[in-house]
Amino acid sequence: MKLFLTKIISIHNRKEFHKLFKAIKSSAKEMPSQINPEFDIVIVGGLGHVGLPLGIAFADSGLRVCLYDVDAKKADSVKQGVMPFIEYGAEPILKKVIKDGKLKISLDASSVSKARYVIIAIGTPVDEYLNPKTRAFLESVTALKKYLSEEQTIIVRSTVYPHTCQQVLNLLKNGNNREWHIAYCPERIVQGYSIKELKELPQIVAGLSDKAVKDAASLFGRLSPKIIKTSMGEAELVKFFSNGWRYIQFAVTNQFYMIATAFGVDYDKVRRAMTDGYGRTATLPTAGFAAGPCLLKDTMQLAAFNNNNFLLGHAAMMINEGLPNFIVENLRKKYDLSKTKIGILGMAFKADIDDIRDSLSFKLGKILRFHGAKVYYSDEYAKNPTFVSKEELLKSCEVVVVGVPHSAYKGLRIPKRVEIIDLWNVAKKNHN
Repeated sequence: MKLFLTKIISIHNRKEFHKLFKAIKSSAKEMPSQINPEFDIVIVGGLGHVGLPLGIAFADSGLRVCLYDVDAKKADSVKQGVMPFIEYGAEPILKKVIKDGKLKISLDASSVSKARYVIIAIGTPVDEYLNPKTRAFLESVTALKKYLSEEQTIIVRSTVYPHTCQQVLNLLKNGNNREWHIAYCPERIVQGYSIKELKELPQIVAGLSDKAVKDAASLFGRLSPKIIKTSMGEAELVKFFSNGWRYIQFAVTNQFYMIATAFGVDYDKVRRAMTDGYGRTATLPTAGFAAGPCLLKDTMQLAAFNNNNFLLGHAAMMINEGLPNFIVENLRKKYDLSKTKIGILGMAFKADIDDIRDSLSFKLGKILRFHGAKVYYSDEYAKNPTFVSKEELLKSCEVVVVGVPHSAYKGLRIPKRVEIIDLWNVAKKNHN
């Protein structure tokens, strides 16, 4: 248990968070209380996976949007109309809104003072023990305070620990009687498909004032087909419960996979027999790595909120995080790993995207190398000079593990001499 609890969560996420916080805090000039509405919206963390697609969508709706961030490299890319990561359908719209002047990019924290709406979309890190780093998020808001005004509506888009929005309000008020308007509109988008899902999914809206709720509902009503107004507590739990539910679902199917495999039965055939024409099991997903920057993190934050009394969540973590170990232990029964070349197809955490944050494919590779295997990595979207092509990987390796079901693997011809371990069932049917 201790081994799992000490898993290091996305070094990249934490570095980017603290880089943004440091940039905000280091700016010394005080801003006047009256806002200059140069923009309709400014998004803090506007070049990230949450903020950038949201800003593009709002700009496309006709609003004047400013994306504030500290990543100069990403800023240069976006200014040229080039997406810094995969987001389907986004780049043509980005080019259009940049050309029309509806979308601006800023590396200056004072830009936060120049919009009616301030949307906070910065990452919310957890520590090495998977406890939420609420203080870091609140410190970033404190550093932003000199650029904020009670005339603005401040919308938290980040996934935050329960009661965080109330603490934000307390920080901004700081004993005075001025009324600040804080809303919470949690993001529930599947990464890579924000442009599509922003227009299709209902938006949860909560706030700590009537004006905050009204303003946030009006703003997101430009994108979403339905606004669902809830209390703040309800909205905070909607996000955690949603990700916790998905994580537990994946744990259930992964546990079934382990049981079937240990019994010598093809789990995918079992699952297909279970779900074929039988509605009560139709939602059972395929087995596979449950990874990425949200599911585990939010499940563990929910456990922390409930005084670490979330047995289902902890069990799900043990199962999902233990799946790479299960695969390796099965391979050790058949091979001398110190003399075996093993390839991992797919290093992103999700199919058909380029984001490798917290991908379990890397954990699998580390465990295999610990046992002496020579490991090859390949991915269709994520770029790394150490990665090889899928063709070279298949040519070089005796065993291949499909880490993520990229669509490019569906027609892959697997040589007979290669053992394929494909939890997703995208490639083994082509084994010839």
